Amino acid sequence: MAKKWYQFLVTRDDGAASPSEGGTAAPPGPSVSEIAAQVPAEMPLSDDLSGTPTFDEIYQAARIAPPSHGYSILKVADMLRSEHIASLPADVKRKSVLLALDAAGVPIADIIEDAVRRDRALDTFERTQQKALEALEARVHADSARLTEEIEKLIAERQAKIRTANDELAQETAAVRAWRERKRAEETRIAEAVGHFVSENPITFEPQTDTPPAQ
Repeated sequence: MAKKWYQFLVTRDDGAASPSEGGTAAPPGPSVSEIAAQVPAEMPLSDDLSGTPTFDEIYQAARIAPPSHGYSILKVADMLRSEHIASLPADVKRKSVLLALDAAGVPIADIIEDAVRRDRALDTFERTQQKALEALEARVHADSARLTEEIEKLIAERQAKIRTANDELAQETAAVRAWRERKRAEETRIAEAVGHFVSENPITFEPQTDTPPAQ
């Protein structure tokens, strides 16, 4: 039966994890900067992402395949939070995980590269989302400016129509008032003329009711 990763742990009397006796020191691997330099800063993402995808969907879109040995940075993160070592000092946890990786034949460089790939996939997706957000913001602002201009133009047109209608009403009101004044004058002239021949004047007309303008 395959052993669990934590069954590979060997603890010294001082509580620090160490490889089993007889092991030889591994040759130094590539530096972190060298590992990071091998990973593209802009990870290509497939076009099937939409909405708010899960992290696993982003990793899949970036074509980050699970490593053949089964140890990714995500698994290492779970190992560090495992009940078997979670309460241990940080240095002990680090050595414990390194021992487990060594026992499983997993180079730490693979774990670091996997971490860098996942981080840059997340950064790439974030930049993609930011660009999409900025494009949407630009469209919204452009639409808002266009609609505001259309609204202001429509208001100006309607206000012009209101002014025209009010001017027309004022002109018609003045014309009717002037005609009524002439009508009263005409009726008065007729009434005065016919009044010489009748005892009861048959001419009817409205009396002057308009208040004369103040002097």
